[in-house]
Amino acid sequence: MEGKEEDVRVGANKYPERQPIGTSAQTDKDYKEPPPAPLFEPGELSSWSFWRAGIAEFIATFLFLYITVLTVMGVKRAPNMCASVGIQGIAWAFGGMIFALVYCTAGISGGHINPAVTFGLLLARKLSLSRAVFYMVMQCLGAICGAGVVKGFQPNPYQTLGGGANTVAHGYTKGSGLGAEIIGTFVLVYTVFSATDAKRSARDSHVPILAPLPIGFAVFLVHLATIPITGTGINPARSLGAAIIYNKDHAWDDHWIFWVGPFIGAALAALYHQLVIRAIPFKTRS
Repeated sequence: MEGKEEDVRVGANKYPERQPIGTSAQTDKDYKEPPPAPLFEPGELSSWSFWRAGIAEFIATFLFLYITVLTVMGVKRAPNMCASVGIQGIAWAFGGMIFALVYCTAGISGGHINPAVTFGLLLARKLSLSRAVFYMVMQCLGAICGAGVVKGFQPNPYQTLGGGANTVAHGYTKGSGLGAEIIGTFVLVYTVFSATDAKRSARDSHVPILAPLPIGFAVFLVHLATIPITGTGINPARSLGAAIIYNKDHAWDDHWIFWVGPFIGAALAALYHQLVIRAIPFKTRS
């Protein structure tokens, strides 16, 4: 009998108890749901951190436009694609700058650098309306200044080579351009939500992640796919800054696409993440 009892004990050790799941699995370090941001927060306007965040968005978007539009100009000035970095280089410039700038500004402003990202986070109640509007204004101003500096360095090539302005390419319809912008922005904003989601980090804590990396990589991939269609907007501030400084009729003809498309894509990504992805069970404790 004693031998049988020992065998039972040994057998039990072979199949240890399952780890607790659901509410019994949460530890003190697990995620706690933050309250939604208020629609209006008057106290923000008297806080230095509020204004500092706006300045960070301005500088980041300024640098973003400066580097990326210069890259586009370099490719267009080359006699052929083989003599320049080509489409891949343009995509790397956009994705690489987003990676670097999000890394630099995430702790100050959240590193939006894009009104579509700000809009998506606003819909998810991650920031107040006043902060969202302020960010969008500063992003657009930074983009205008960044494109303006590029034109100041090379005024004639800037005007003759398109100024980095977004337009729907010949052979594509406005609907195709709008669809490309919607899907491209969805990819970006969905990645932003996933990479910065503390709930996902708590659930998948075994998967280390540096948030700016997947965000920048998403920008890179979207540019590879949609540069031939629209030049890739997915950022209304980027499109507005280049269009204002370039200021040619054909740059304005399709400009609405680069606002409507990104805002629709951002809204869809916010809804998908909040209503579907965030509904996945994870370890919690009541």
